[in-house]
Formats: sequence, C-alpha cells, structure tokens
Amino acid sequence: MKLIQVLKVAIIPVLTVFSFVSTSNTALADYLNSQGSGGNYRYELWSSDDNSGYYLKIWSNEASPTSSPYTTNRGFASSREALIYFDCNYAKRSLPECPR
Repeated sequence: MKLIQVLKVAIIPVLTVFSFVSTSNTALADYLNSQGSGGNYRYELWSSDDNSGYYLKIWSNEASPTSSPYTTNRGFASSREALIYFDCNYAKRSLPECPR
C-alpha cells in the first residue's frame, strides 16, 4: 500500500509538468495566410503565430501539389514585403517597388 502512495505522489506531478510542456510546444504554429501564382510559379505565404515574421514557399507551376517547395524564403517583416518579393523575382511583374 505504501508503494502505491509513493507512486501517486511521484507520478502525478511528473505527468502534470509533462502535459504543460508538451501543450506549450504544440501551441506554437505557423499559419497559411494566402496562396497565389504568377509567371511560372505559385506560392504560399505563411506567418509565425505572433505575426512577427513571414515567409514564402514557392513551387514551379508544373510541380505536384504534394511536392516539396522549390524554395523557401524567410525573414520578411510584412506580408506586403513578401508578396512584392514574389512579384518582382518570380512573377516578373514590373512594379515601382522592383529593383531595376
């Protein structure tokens, strides 16, 4: 009987701590904001869970929807900055923001 009480006292706190740790890690996620295409490429625009950063996943139009991205570009401060990057470098659009 004493062994069961010791196990309850030892196991319950450990399981409680483990559940908090695993819950906090799974709560962090990235979110798909938009999808689109231009030129010979298509993209997905993703953001961090706190909207502090954005990144693009880019595929060739011919690539399978389940394939790995052709490239992933990270470090954009805003969704606008990321989409301008796509438009200038992949969709080959002529925008005032595009470098000449």
